[in-house]
Amino acid sequence: MESFELKVDEESVGKRLDVFISNRFEDKSRSYIQGIIEGETVTVNGKCRKSNYKLKLEDFVTVEIPEAVELNIKAEEIPLDVLYEDSDVIVINKPQDMVVHPAPGNYTGTLVNALLNHCSDLSGINGIIRPGIVHRIDKDTSGALIVAKNDNAHNSLAVQFKEHSITRSYLAIVEGIIKTDEGTIDQPIGRHPKDRIKMGVVESGKKAVTHYKVVERFASHTLVECNLETGRTHQIRVHMAKIGHPLVGDLIYGYKKQSFNLKGQALHAKRLGFIHPSTNEYMEFISPLPDYFEKLIIRLRKDLK
Repeated sequence: MESFELKVDEESVGKRLDVFISNRFEDKSRSYIQGIIEGETVTVNGKCRKSNYKLKLEDFVTVEIPEAVELNIKAEEIPLDVLYEDSDVIVINKPQDMVVHPAPGNYTGTLVNALLNHCSDLSGINGIIRPGIVHRIDKDTSGALIVAKNDNAHNSLAVQFKEHSITRSYLAIVEGIIKTDEGTIDQPIGRHPKDRIKMGVVESGKKAVTHYKVVERFASHTLVECNLETGRTHQIRVHMAKIGHPLVGDLIYGYKKQSFNLKGQALHAKRLGFIHPSTNEYMEFISPLPDYFEKLIIRLRKDLK
């Protein structure tokens, strides 16, 4: 069982206990969080509390996450937006608000559940919980994701990710106006020293490099294209926040008070390129922007008038 310790700051005073924890564990559903609270693996100042407990300044919250349980994951009839598919790989345009693979509290409704219904063959390297999954994008990040349909394809793609030869380009809307047209953030990323739920720029972290380019400036926001040289957890979110331009809608690394009613950070995996495992040819796919992202851009353009 993994244990996390969280201290309540001024911005979290008055929040429900389940909401506070859900904001820290974005890959876990609200119902899962409520379940572990009821199961008494969550304490506030050493005492068990209910989900609707209102937090006080400097409350000390301890969260114990049960170990993942290997089990048979069921296929589910969930629509998939397939950008490309052959006998080796399948490229999916993942929607926002979809978890990639099952985990405690999210054993249904994930991309893996949908893939099991769509494909009869998926790589088994990552086991029952994550068949075919070579890489992930956050629950609230939309866009292109590649899945391996056999072990040979999985190994080939894993090597490409390890060597950082995969093309990954994202579009993000960030807070504030970025004055320079382009730049590179070369800052190591690791587990945050004070909040173990978060990632952060830390000296002991792994090398992380993000190249960004301004696509469009608005009245008080900027649309940027981010190209990953490395692929660390929450890399774009951490790096853009580090330079003072957190992503719009990011409650973990960005502003607690948001101007737009978004379900999560405005981040979309736009371009994905790789060497095909069998043909050795370079392939590249573009994932169209989701409606919420396009509508936000339109709204921001109107603010300029």
